[in-house]
Amino acid sequence: MPANHFNTHRPDWAEALLNGFSQIFLQRNPLCGLLCLSAILFTAPALLGGALLGGVAGLLTAQRRGYAKADRQAGLFSYNGVLLGLLLSLYFPWSALLPPLILAAGGLSAMLTQQWLKRARISQYLPAYTTPFVGLSWLLLCFATPSTQAHLIEINTLNMLAAPFKGIGQVMFLGHPLAGAMIAAGLLIADRRAFCWALFASVAGMGWSLLHHDFYTALLGLGGYNAVLAALAFSSQRQQPWLPLLGIAFALLLTPMFAAIGLPTLTAPFILACWLIRTAVQIFGKAAGADAPCATGENQPRLR
Repeated sequence: MPANHFNTHRPDWAEALLNGFSQIFLQRNPLCGLLCLSAILFTAPALLGGALLGGVAGLLTAQRRGYAKADRQAGLFSYNGVLLGLLLSLYFPWSALLPPLILAAGGLSAMLTQQWLKRARISQYLPAYTTPFVGLSWLLLCFATPSTQAHLIEINTLNMLAAPFKGIGQVMFLGHPLAGAMIAAGLLIADRRAFCWALFASVAGMGWSLLHHDFYTALLGLGGYNAVLAALAFSSQRQQPWLPLLGIAFALLLTPMFAAIGLPTLTAPFILACWLIRTAVQIFGKAAGADAPCATGENQPRLR
């Protein structure tokens, strides 16, 4: 059987939906997306329906409104919907009103993403990342009942080893180490460099929480998932390996700020960290270009 048999016979909508799951981790790889979806199925099946509804809502909205097929196939209109579906399934009890709410939230996130993409391609807009998810979630969580369930977790070697995988899984509200391991396997398939940075960032987040004696946050993986996303956002910068490190540091430093002002953390520290770094890089890049001497006609710079 040829290697591309699976790609040739896979329906477009399935590829787009799976890419939407993988785009949560800033990858475009259907197999990675399939492992992300499987992680939900095997460790939190109660959330699977909401995740699929949110992703399909974003995809159908993009299709009905005629958004670019390349962007639809890349999963750019699905991943915010998947996250919204996961969050709503987690914080709201299932009722007749929940599926329409997830569909509406997923569709609205696709429209917000499209507007952001349009402006980003015209001007130097910063990437949207998960901004539609965070903004809509902050509004929706105003109507949620705060959870009073406490998790007791023992400090032992097994839980310490499992915590970095939990940190990867917590990006999708999955606190089971198996979920993190499956997602990590998907990242390994998609991009080995991304896998290494994600695991390193999760370990760094755990270490940061332990350093501040926050053992609960450390062992549940809640201290590292924003650092994981920030590292993934810059993991492709092979010539500038300091950028993922800076992303990790900024995400860890910014996380307490949102708790201090009373907002749910979600993925907001990751977004803000990446925006700050990209803005600084643009400013310093322009300054360096302005200070550089002009090349003469006889000594043109070579293209690399």
